[in-house]
Amino acid sequence: MNPNDTENQNAAPQTEPAHDAVNQDTVNQASSAPEADPIAVLEAEKADLKDKLLRLMADMENLRRRTAREITDARTYAVTNFARDMLNVADNVRRAIESVPEEASKTAEGAFRGLLDGIDLTERDLLKTLERHGVKKLDPQGQKFDPNLHQAMFEIPNPEVPSGTVLQVVQSGYVIGDRVLRPALVGVSKGGPKAAANGNGAETADNPSASS
Repeated sequence: MNPNDTENQNAAPQTEPAHDAVNQDTVNQASSAPEADPIAVLEAEKADLKDKLLRLMADMENLRRRTAREITDARTYAVTNFARDMLNVADNVRRAIESVPEEASKTAEGAFRGLLDGIDLTERDLLKTLERHGVKKLDPQGQKFDPNLHQAMFEIPNPEVPSGTVLQVVQSGYVIGDRVLRPALVGVSKGGPKAAANGNGAETADNPSASS
């Protein structure tokens, strides 16, 4: 007998590769995995559609509000350019009235009296017409200076009134809606007492510097 044959008979038997067993376990697990719950899938789709619907409704509401605001602004400010041009007419009417001395105006008679009354009536009708279209005249005489509505042209020393008080109106101002159509040109006081403090302890009147 060949010694090599004896060694081959005594050798340990060969086994199958280990990876084959692993692959079989994977197949078994895949075949036994539970299928997705159709109710859960539908609930997820329902939640997704609800979220999209709510977002769409919110976008539509924002669009509606923005459109309504734009329509309101268009109606309010559509006459802005025309109203600004009409301010020159109002200024000329006011200059005509102020050109007549006060004493002559009080003692005027006849045709001259009729002329002055006609000019006054024209100014009142003009201002009422502007107001019907949202344009209002500013009358800041004696009020606190407001840089949002007034433009300070010069300062007037006056120790008897709080600093920052409008003492003289050089040119009337106008607003349209909540916007300034033209700021009032004014002279403001300086050198007087400080304005009374508000609830927060801050002064309610400022002393503005003149600006051109």
